[in-house]
Amino acid sequence: MNPARLQQLYATVVFLTSALLLVLEIVAGRLLAPYVGVSLYTWTSIIGVILAGLSLGNWVGGKIADKGAGHTAVGSILLVGSAASIAVLPLLILVAGFIQQQSMSLVSASIAFVLTLFFIPAAILGTVSPLLTTLCLRLDNRPGAVVGRMHALSAIGSIVGTFVTGYWLVQWLGTRTIIMTVSAMLFAMALVFLSNSARGRTLSLAGLTLILVIAVFTYRNQGLASPCEVESNYYCLRVADEKDGFDRLYARTLILDHMVHSTNTIDDPAQLLTPYIHAMDTLVHAQFTDPSQLSYFFAGGGAYTHPRAVRFRYPEAGIVVSEIDPAVTELAAKKLFLNTDDLTIHHADTRTVLQNLADNSFDVMITDVFHDVGIPYHLTTFEYHHLTARKLKPGGLYLLNVVDLFPSNRLVQAMFQTLKQEFRHVGVWIESPPEQETRLTFVLTASDARFDFEQIAAQSGAARTWFNIGEFIEQQAIKYQPPILTDNYAPVERLLGNLLTTDAGK
Repeated sequence: MNPARLQQLYATVVFLTSALLLVLEIVAGRLLAPYVGVSLYTWTSIIGVILAGLSLGNWVGGKIADKGAGHTAVGSILLVGSAASIAVLPLLILVAGFIQQQSMSLVSASIAFVLTLFFIPAAILGTVSPLLTTLCLRLDNRPGAVVGRMHALSAIGSIVGTFVTGYWLVQWLGTRTIIMTVSAMLFAMALVFLSNSARGRTLSLAGLTLILVIAVFTYRNQGLASPCEVESNYYCLRVADEKDGFDRLYARTLILDHMVHSTNTIDDPAQLLTPYIHAMDTLVHAQFTDPSQLSYFFAGGGAYTHPRAVRFRYPEAGIVVSEIDPAVTELAAKKLFLNTDDLTIHHADTRTVLQNLADNSFDVMITDVFHDVGIPYHLTTFEYHHLTARKLKPGGLYLLNVVDLFPSNRLVQAMFQTLKQEFRHVGVWIESPPEQETRLTFVLTASDARFDFEQIAAQSGAARTWFNIGEFIEQQAIKYQPPILTDNYAPVERLLGNLLTTDAGK
């Protein structure tokens, strides 16, 4: 092959390996979501570990290049990269159960997953760029132009890999297929460098054998089966059947990433099995004497458990739902017994939807978008609460739920203080306070109308009682001085630090 063609080959491989590394990085977030969720800490672990592997690979690649490595070395590295990439799937099978059984925080578990699965592939792919850049310099006496071109192609490859994976590949192919495709592409590139010599062909055959062994092991151990029924732009979506003692299906549960969202029964839409949804519904009934004519806004559809119950009980009620992910709505309609005919549904960000709705439109507004540690921070801020207050009718009720620790609930304290900037009466509701530190789902209420009760018992469904601990939260807030959350400053991950970094948050 003439020098010009060789340079084109080296440039193409640098571009593709950089793209494939970023493909793996984006896929890592979705692959781990069913086990540790998606948060700032998860992505920090992924990016940090991938960059550490890449840095090590760059250093090793430079060392190999200085020793005169050629095409056989490049092909061998790509071959090992192909095997290491597909090995992510069986490794996930082997380590997931072990890591989840350990007393590890979500942050520690995230780092353990990423180190085990993606550090080695990142390090291997990181050796390719310096090695091929050195080979290219042997063919071109313009070092500045060569190095600049290779660095630019590496960066462009990373950009392309990021956008193509995030916007198209995940929802069209799914994580398992993407990882197998990455492995196949690396193997194909390895053949280009190894096929011209007997030694290279022997290495290729050995590498193919190893890859096939890994693939067969993965297949036999269900490693190619994604836990997700749907991999949307936003979530790994699953539906679990709920059966009674006679093995009869009576309900289905929606699982978003690693968190159980809510459960819908088959025969009785008004039955609210999820405790925090039951609490919200009970609070609405306690605050309004005639709920049948209320107008509702739900930020977050999920399984549509609460909107479905309201529609079943009160056909005349007005119901508007903002659900950013259309795949969630489609799955709820397909498998969770949802009829969308009488619901007004907007598939867009909640703040965008509210901006386009008239003021004084709703009696009840419910924000149910905080999925475990996945907190859309822009829906915690004063600006969002101010927007919500504008859309409420006089005397309207605003409710939202959030997961935090009890009693050291820094995020709940911050949200309580932020709501008090806009609403005269704010409450925080839980069932009986636990005796030791643990994670809870808190329900916050806000209104310009007073609450005439400090505890409330369910009038239907499971026998539950909720207590307003607003005074306790206010005392804690005075002590710890949490920030008022704003669009400019909403450190939700820091406020959830204890939930993410201690065993109590598991």
